[in-house]
Amino acid sequence: MSLEAYVSLALTPGVGPVRCGALLQKFGTPEAALASMPRANPSSGEKIVREIAELGGAVLVPEDERFPPALREIPDAPLLLFALGRLELLQRRAVAVIGSRSHTRYGAEVWRHFAGGLARAGLVVVSGMARGLDAIAHTAALDAGGATVGVLGNGFGIIYPVINRALYERVAHDGCLLTEMPPGEKPHPGSFPRRNRLISGLARVTLVVEARARSGALLTANWAVDQGREVLAVPGPITSPVSVGCNRLIQPGAKPALGLRDVLEEYRIAVPGVPGAALPTDLMPEERGVLDALGEGEQQFDDIAARLGSPSGDTLAVLTSLEIRGLIVQEPGKVFRRRSDLNTAT
Repeated sequence: MSLEAYVSLALTPGVGPVRCGALLQKFGTPEAALASMPRANPSSGEKIVREIAELGGAVLVPEDERFPPALREIPDAPLLLFALGRLELLQRRAVAVIGSRSHTRYGAEVWRHFAGGLARAGLVVVSGMARGLDAIAHTAALDAGGATVGVLGNGFGIIYPVINRALYERVAHDGCLLTEMPPGEKPHPGSFPRRNRLISGLARVTLVVEARARSGALLTANWAVDQGREVLAVPGPITSPVSVGCNRLIQPGAKPALGLRDVLEEYRIAVPGVPGAALPTDLMPEERGVLDALGEGEQQFDDIAARLGSPSGDTLAVLTSLEIRGLIVQEPGKVFRRRSDLNTAT
């Protein structure tokens, strides 16, 4: 497949994921599909690929192993992406952090705490490169020695907002910038909702801080729900206009984020710098055996019983005891795992 021809096809007005797939299935190649479309510009892809290469970036298509695997799964998945910086970050576990452009001092402090802590824990912090809390999140992640991905609502070569020029250059060098808009394309109102679906799509969890009743942050949270992602929200004062959105997310069931632990447990990561919980001293040998059998991952009940060579009834009794004591967690489907911060060293 010609990358240049594919880019031309994907960026032809009116060609979305469904139609692009249908055209490729019908005609076999992007070149043949383009030839069937009088209004298409077959040479546009060559120019765009050349411009991205001159910037030191990359054009990513879904078949490319560098394409973010999380974005292949979402509804309305992007046909192509433009990336600049450390492309390997697109393969790592990520958390989306979103909030209002106008924020309070409380929001800024909370955001630095979360973004820096999540980055130190090894998660890639994803946000939208906007002024306000987005900029704080990217900066805090990099200042913590961690990684960040900035998703743009415009093409490369456009700095928006202009105040973020230094941050743009820093993320392009030490993190990764990502967009589905071709180089030189300016932002417009419709580009930001499209960008927001990529922010939430890249991450397993979307964390919201200080969102107004009607804001882009809430739209991103809605994208996350539609994509089957988890949404956490930091509660705020009921008298604060910038906390209305977060509090309303929590009211119908979004998980409140009261600290790093609330987010990290979604990834089964212990809080950095906090010693693991010690094992009780009164564990029975069979209880310790089950904990050892669980290891660091998840285990099906039948696999645990088989590994221990114990009757199912006895294994279930021990698992139930450990769960009551808060040492293990049962997931749906009779799957068990140790508590993420449990220190089992002897």
